[in-house]
Amino acid sequence: MITRDMIIADIITHHPETLAVFKKYCLDCYECQIADIETIEHGAGVHKVSIDDLLISLNEALKKN
Repeated sequence: MITRDMIIADIITHHPETLAVFKKYCLDCYECQIADIETIEHGAGVHKVSIDDLLISLNEALKKN
């Protein structure tokens, strides 16, 4: 389960199926230099993306695999 306090790079590394979700929300986190230290909640806030909607989509992507 992906939670709001997880580091973006860790999510993408351990769950590459989430990359499509990041792209869907126009979050180019896989190219971002601070993805190694930034939490998903902070990244969503910076880009004005609903953290709740993002978490739902990310966790649904995990269930599909």
